[in-house]
Amino acid sequence: MIRVLLVDDQNLIRQGLKELLKLEPDLEIVGEAENGAIAVDLAAKLQPDVVLMDIRMPIMDGVAATQEIHQNFGNIKILVLTTFDDDEYVSAALKYGAMGYLLKDTPSEELAAAIRAVHKGYTQLGPGIVKKLLNQFPSGGQTHSEPVPPSLTELTPREKEVLKLIATGASNREIAQELYISEGTVKNHVTNILNRLSLRDRTQAAIIANTFLAYLNEFD
Repeated sequence: MIRVLLVDDQNLIRQGLKELLKLEPDLEIVGEAENGAIAVDLAAKLQPDVVLMDIRMPIMDGVAATQEIHQNFGNIKILVLTTFDDDEYVSAALKYGAMGYLLKDTPSEELAAAIRAVHKGYTQLGPGIVKKLLNQFPSGGQTHSEPVPPSLTELTPREKEVLKLIATGASNREIAQELYISEGTVKNHVTNILNRLSLRDRTQAAIIANTFLAYLNEFD
């Protein structure tokens, strides 16, 4: 059973989420908070597996609450859920430890799947969010003003292909279809890429790929 803490300043939203997630047999709502300060207190008391975190709230917003919970309770996974797909909030929430970021119009079955994925340690980003994150970094179309990291040059040709597709926001299934390989093989490549580049997740891999896209394109 995955224990979930709901954090949102609107009671109606909390109740709606609670009713939707109650239909999932492996998810249990263990608490609710109407602002970040209460969320931090309840995280300490309840030790949920996953916190479903709103962003704009009174007293303490979701970014500050995410930072504090992540610093003090690193085992608790945080999934940000908001109506605001603002670049600043996306990057701040991820910077301070959120494992994912979805918009509130995400279908309930996709939200439940994201909670399960985050609980397992995977990063979950809503459609278009990877692209918005990458827009904050220099375009990969430039000649590289920064030296290419040695670890990047050590990737195999296939790993470089996978890395380029990660930069587009493609899922493992989409990468498998594009390269005509199995999804399991893609997972192995992604694991190798993250390990070789000393990266935490696909988001960081996408940022690296975009920054050095000119280098990666040399291998087309």
